[in-house]
Amino acid sequence: MECGGKRSATLLCVLGSVGPCHNPKRRRRFSLPAHSRQNMRENNPVAEGTRISIVDDDESMREAIKTLIGSMGLSVDEFSSAEDFLNSRPSQVDCLILDVRMPGLGGLELQRRLASDNRPVPIVFITAHYSEEDRKRAMEAGAVAFLSKPFTEQELLNAISASLTINKKFADASDEERD
Repeated sequence: MECGGKRSATLLCVLGSVGPCHNPKRRRRFSLPAHSRQNMRENNPVAEGTRISIVDDDESMREAIKTLIGSMGLSVDEFSSAEDFLNSRPSQVDCLILDVRMPGLGGLELQRRLASDNRPVPIVFITAHYSEEDRKRAMEAGAVAFLSKPFTEQELLNAISASLTINKKFADASDEERD
């Protein structure tokens, strides 16, 4: 994240939000209250064994999100590009947090590729370059959420929770089809 024109060495956020901090007087260390972490753990439908992947070219954003998700006890894989994600061929992704604009393959194109490869995964888009057209395309293609940076911790946690609920429903339906 850029803060006051300098690259921040520590994870920072602005007034409880995750994203670029443009005012160094208003920055604070990234944290989530214990009651919020406990509430997320208790209300998370598939927390045990859950794998979340983050694809964002901004290393500090990946680290901030990884710290937040890790505090929930969830497993996190992070990738600096859509190509890295595709090349890793992850066997399990319960939620994909995906930046819209990245060098090379963008988030919307990755969403299309996953759909064409019949690899359904709930996607939470994040972007510093909000466009109603991009939001509409992402949501019509099945995205769970489309968050504009900076977003609050709670907005991201709500989107992840919704993704995990959807993923659990897909898994339950798939199990029923096999029976």
